[in-house]
Amino acid sequence: MRFLKKYGFSLCMLLALVIGTLLGLFASDKFVSNITPLGDLFVNLMFALVVPLVFFTITSSIANMDKKVKLSKILIKTIVIFVVTSLIASIIAVIGVLIVKPAANIVPVDSEPGEAVGFLQAICDAISVPDFFNLLSKSHILALIIFAIIFGICLRKVDTEGKVAGGLKTISNALLRFVKIVMFYAPIGVCAYFAGLIKSFGGELVTSYIRAFLIYIVICVIYFVVFYTLYAFISGGTAGIKNFYKHIFPSFVTSLATQSSLASLPTNLDVADEMKIDKNVSQISLPLAGTIHMEGSSIASIIKIFFLFSVFSMPTNSFSVYLTAILIAVVSGVVMSGIPGGGLIGEMLIVSLYGFPASAFAMIATIGWIVDAPATMMNVCGDIPSTMLIDKFVNRQKAISKIQKSNK
Repeated sequence: MRFLKKYGFSLCMLLALVIGTLLGLFASDKFVSNITPLGDLFVNLMFALVVPLVFFTITSSIANMDKKVKLSKILIKTIVIFVVTSLIASIIAVIGVLIVKPAANIVPVDSEPGEAVGFLQAICDAISVPDFFNLLSKSHILALIIFAIIFGICLRKVDTEGKVAGGLKTISNALLRFVKIVMFYAPIGVCAYFAGLIKSFGGELVTSYIRAFLIYIVICVIYFVVFYTLYAFISGGTAGIKNFYKHIFPSFVTSLATQSSLASLPTNLDVADEMKIDKNVSQISLPLAGTIHMEGSSIASIIKIFFLFSVFSMPTNSFSVYLTAILIAVVSGVVMSGIPGGGLIGEMLIVSLYGFPASAFAMIATIGWIVDAPATMMNVCGDIPSTMLIDKFVNRQKAISKIQKSNK
């Protein structure tokens, strides 16, 4: 029962993908066409929820933040390191997918290129809208996110008694409950939608998912071995590297077993104590990292973006394309991960910002489910070297002597 509670939904989704694949390969065109509306229903429900979900979850999360937090020195360094490490992870992922394309074996879908616009104009169009009602559309999701963040900050300043913030949190929780209800239907919807995708793209789509998964694993292994080792070295030299690999295994196992960053937090806190990391640092940075530091998710976002670029035959030979992809990945790994339902919002951000059709959401959501376990492992294990860096820059030379003691 414990196993089913942890992995039941993932198993159902896997079974749905397998059945959908078999139906797409062997069922008649008429049958697949008849069940396609079941998949459309799932996607339509998710898109209908995204605008209110984005607004209320982001606004209420910011408005309900603890106003008594004054540890600016630790917090500023924590956020900076989280952003920088997520940025590096995203850049490495971009290099990886440029070398080996995630969906290179799919026959591209013809898409008419839009009118070319300048880089600054593209940024302006992405983060702002000419009228308020334009915010109420999934096509302007990034502008809505920015509006919600600013509104949440303003509300936090003026709502001194927290009455409005409490109401927004209630609405946010109700919307999240709505999402959970829709997810009960997800296996049926995904099965039908995937059958239609397989019928359209053929068996190459399945091999492309396997290809994307293998590329993701290779990028994660390289990033783990090279960059987590580098962060540990910067934190404490060779003693820092030894300290990291000596103690990281419990976090590695727990994250794969639970597939949850928050469920792995107690283990990470114990690991930090064993590594002699300053508790004033670890007890702030690790809880924050469990919600707003997801290098594995940043890498996954890059895989998703370039997977869709291959499928829909969109050019990737532009610096603005790479920059936008990296920014989306950082936002997904740092901002969205701290919001309930952030993975869903991040995937919809990708679809809406690039103007992909609705079918693209099901495609990248599938990638999200496939890489969930290794992504969680990267997220959790990456919190430790990042905390080592924070400890290094907050406490300077004190951190090195503590690392040396922990290795004795």
